[in-house]
Amino acid sequence: MGNPKAFLTVPRKEAGYRPVHDRIHDFGEVEQTLNTKDRQEQASRCMDCGVPFCHWACPLGNKDPEWNDALYHGEWEKAYKLLKKTNDFPEFTGRVCPALCEKSCVLNLTTGEPVTNRENEAAIAERAFLDGYVTIEHPVRNGKKVAVIGAGPSGLAAANQLNYMGFEVVVFDRNEAAGGLLRFGIPNFKLNKKIIDRRIDVMQQEGVSFVYNFTLDADKLAAGDFSGAMAPLEGFDAYVVCTGTPQARDLVNVPGRELKGVYLALELLSQQNRVLEGAEFSKEERVSAKGKDVLVIGGGDTGSDCIGTAHRQGAKSVTQIEIMPKPPVGHNPNTPWPNWPVILKTTSSHEEGCTRRWNINTLEFLGKDGKLTGVKVQPIDWEPNPEGGRPKMVEAGEVEVIKADIVFLAMGFIKPVQPQFPSNVFVAGDAASGASLVVRAIASGRKAAAEVKEFLKD
Repeated sequence: MGNPKAFLTVPRKEAGYRPVHDRIHDFGEVEQTLNTKDRQEQASRCMDCGVPFCHWACPLGNKDPEWNDALYHGEWEKAYKLLKKTNDFPEFTGRVCPALCEKSCVLNLTTGEPVTNRENEAAIAERAFLDGYVTIEHPVRNGKKVAVIGAGPSGLAAANQLNYMGFEVVVFDRNEAAGGLLRFGIPNFKLNKKIIDRRIDVMQQEGVSFVYNFTLDADKLAAGDFSGAMAPLEGFDAYVVCTGTPQARDLVNVPGRELKGVYLALELLSQQNRVLEGAEFSKEERVSAKGKDVLVIGGGDTGSDCIGTAHRQGAKSVTQIEIMPKPPVGHNPNTPWPNWPVILKTTSSHEEGCTRRWNINTLEFLGKDGKLTGVKVQPIDWEPNPEGGRPKMVEAGEVEVIKADIVFLAMGFIKPVQPQFPSNVFVAGDAASGASLVVRAIASGRKAAAEVKEFLKD
């Protein structure tokens, strides 16, 4: 710790966002960056605690005090090397991670002003690419081949680690490009896709191969059947399944779900990201909020991404409803550390304009001539269940109609059920755990790579 008093004299300073009136007109990244002096000063706030809870909280075990100290002293290359030891893709997590390390930072627990670890991480990664610290490695091959199925964060992490271990690695993905939800779920205003392309280019130069537009039949893989479309998977020594959670939660039992104008969130997000890459869609295919009253059902990050995307498409109005209660602001005594703090989160998209409501249940989608015109909803409350378990939902207000021309369902994803795979097949990321964080997916991919290495050792 180069400056033992910095945490007392230097206040937390975030880079902040571009002005709303500027950013809602494009899909450029909304987050700004600090200058080098300010960034190093922020790194100096890290106290190198005797018991660094940030190590424990981070699924990757990132050594935040070590690389913060290197950053403070201007040793950017050293900082990157320390970061790379535990995190394959700090340029991703530095942009989209909710920073579990910051929630457990001693400064957060004592003053409410944690070290800006996430922003520091992003700055280190960007300097590494800018100054050439990201070099191409050529691992010595061990003669064994591994197929990684799924090019999301867990698959990419598994592939990256396996490649460094000396395996010949081929990554298969159902989409036309790598990244998974990083590319087709997270909007460009949070993660520019050139950042993904840059890393994929490094991986390819280091020997990782990619095969796109490939769909896995999990049952056939479980049976060892490599006939037909599964033929490209034949001949590998091990397989890592990282196919994510493709099935979104839906409201199929709500009347009117079939109306035109009711979409799953990823139908909007993935299409918009493809449009920005030059893909073309017909007027009938295009999912657009331009000039429309938008309703987003679901209060999480995906719902927030729909809000920001709707604004950039030119929505007339945006409303977001959530079936759960409104979380407390700032501190929640019901979720004390080390629990994840369930508190009200206001994202950059919310700041751009959005009516937010909680404890709202969806009853029916209303329409005319097959097109959505509104959504019938009702306020509810949650009461303790006398039999224990999940609280009971009870009516708490009059039924009303929210005017809406287009609805996006952003209620999360269903954990996939995997078949019984043979011993040389490993499952990682959301495909194993259900929907989770990018940082946890990377950690899971790294763990799977270590398991493959152990399984295939001589």
